[in-house]
Amino acid sequence: MKLLRLKITDPKGFRSLQAGFEYKFRNERALLEEHGFAPFVCAGPNGSGKSNLLEVLAAIFYHMECIYLENKPDIFQYDDQDSPNGFRSEKAIPDGFEVEYVTPPKDSMTVKGIGEQAHVLIVKEPGKAPQWSLLNHEDMNGEVELIIDRTIARQLLPDFLLAYSSGENEILSLPFFKMRFIQFDEYWQTLRRQDSYPSRPESRMAYLDNEFSQAILLCNLLFQDEDALAPYRTDVGIEELTRFQIIIKRSVELSSNKLEGFIGKSLFNAPFGEGGFAQKHPAVSYDDLTNRYTINILRLLESDGALAVSALKRCATCWFLDESTDTLYFDYVVNDATKGAFRENFSNDPLELFQTFRVLLTLNLYSVSDALKSDLYQSDSYYVGETVPTLASDERIMRFKFVEFSKVNVVEPVLSKSLSDGEHQLLHTLGLCLLFKDKNCLFLLDEPETHFNPDWRANFITRLHDCFAKAKGRCEMLITTHTPFLISDSKPDKVLVFEKDRDNGAVLVDNPQYNTLGASINKITMETFGTHKTIGGYAQTELAELQKRFDQGEDKEQLYFELNQKLGDSVEKILLLKTIFDSTERTV
Repeated sequence: MKLLRLKITDPKGFRSLQAGFEYKFRNERALLEEHGFAPFVCAGPNGSGKSNLLEVLAAIFYHMECIYLENKPDIFQYDDQDSPNGFRSEKAIPDGFEVEYVTPPKDSMTVKGIGEQAHVLIVKEPGKAPQWSLLNHEDMNGEVELIIDRTIARQLLPDFLLAYSSGENEILSLPFFKMRFIQFDEYWQTLRRQDSYPSRPESRMAYLDNEFSQAILLCNLLFQDEDALAPYRTDVGIEELTRFQIIIKRSVELSSNKLEGFIGKSLFNAPFGEGGFAQKHPAVSYDDLTNRYTINILRLLESDGALAVSALKRCATCWFLDESTDTLYFDYVVNDATKGAFRENFSNDPLELFQTFRVLLTLNLYSVSDALKSDLYQSDSYYVGETVPTLASDERIMRFKFVEFSKVNVVEPVLSKSLSDGEHQLLHTLGLCLLFKDKNCLFLLDEPETHFNPDWRANFITRLHDCFAKAKGRCEMLITTHTPFLISDSKPDKVLVFEKDRDNGAVLVDNPQYNTLGASINKITMETFGTHKTIGGYAQTELAELQKRFDQGEDKEQLYFELNQKLGDSVEKILLLKTIFDSTERTV
């Protein structure tokens, strides 16, 4: 997809974005002239509203996703106008907006113009349901837009909405966090009803955090070719994946309250009868010696027709079941045969393996109560993640261990956990792009380069271009940053400069009034970030003190000596040295 325009029409605005906020990402002419991939780089001071732009896009498409999901949890009621359970959260989703974009048409849809892309407009007036329009349907006469029904609307949403934040940006992660619980409940309800499950979530929202980082890494190292993995080798020095282990806990203990909610009150209160609890539900067991109820949470994922556990078992070098804990251990010694097994069992598609990992990792939410989930669905909290209990490793349904790979100039294999923050961040962000590059996606990356060294920051846009060089999809990406290097590698129409009006707090966005592509870091620092300093604040204070002593007539030779001794080379230092030198010559 490619964004054209966003407008906030909610009278209360959204976060720091005021009512009436509007930004036009590109016009139709610019769209037709675009070739290849180039992200939008959002820059500006802290608190200027950069992240809020990503947050409102995440909230809008979360709203759309919730409306058109077929499998909603019983405790999650969502219609076209209201938020979960009939409550409207004033901050979680804007009550009025307009979003306009183009996306590849689906199935038999016929469109005209705009590079044969479907031109979509979604308008939500305050208090009303969103209305979809297709602005370039082939049968239009130029004056009438085609109103889209629910089926077509679902098809015209992005294939995936993907996000990453390097910091504690709970607001960006909030809709994705809620969607994880929806994904869990989708499986939980299917297990309860003993229906078939497709081994992948219905929702297309994915947020990359520590829970999913090793999944991203494994999928790429097992499937991608040498060219795609070049940044992994060039920057991080990764050569080959050597081994890893997957641990899957099949059965978990259920409290009586959670069990009653799972099988229903009538069955829960019925006599056990001969055969015990398994007669009531095939996934539930009762141990009369310990008076414990357990559920085989993997029951729908272990059949030969399911991709999940059975496929992972077929790919394993060896595996065993610890019957005392009902836990599966899969060990993988990685070679060409291992990679071939994964390709054969997962349709030669790393994304298919990632979808399996998504399902299994999402099952780690099993311990969260319905009451807490209901609160989370309605929440707009900045600290929603803190309310969810963190499971000990041996209580999780799925976890990775011993993810090892060989590394350039390192004798022994290296554990992924031993990598630095910057190495993890580079592998995460580039890995996310590699996995989804062939889909029609919207990427929202909040300061993805914060842990990078200057060289990696300078090359980050190049690495992104490398990831999408042979992409089959039409992906859109927005990046927030405080790094001038990202701006220097972007054309002015791809740089969004944010600032807040000092009088009314309104967020203002504009393109730079100079050519950013190839501009020097000093130029960008001064023009875009509004600072003329090229040295640190403490050094600037030392320099100012020496300038003051010079102005007061202190010995020039001594000042000249101190200046050279105290401070390293900079434009500011050279200017003061020249001032002292020139005054000495005039005196002579």
